[in-house]
Amino acid sequence: MTSYIVSVFEKPHWRTVLSTTDRAKAFELAKEIGDKVRIEEIKPKPKPSVRRRRGR
Repeated sequence: MTSYIVSVFEKPHWRTVLSTTDRAKAFELAKEIGDKVRIEEIKPKPKPSVRRRRGR
């Protein structure tokens, strides 16, 4: 599941305002805030497939 982090720039750092899995909610909040906003999209890494060895 993809996560979205909305951050606003307050000198001299970025401050996280919202962390959500709802893309529309993240973009709506960013639009309300206006300037100096960023939205990070974080996708989970796929799990590596596990291969089992057959018994000898």
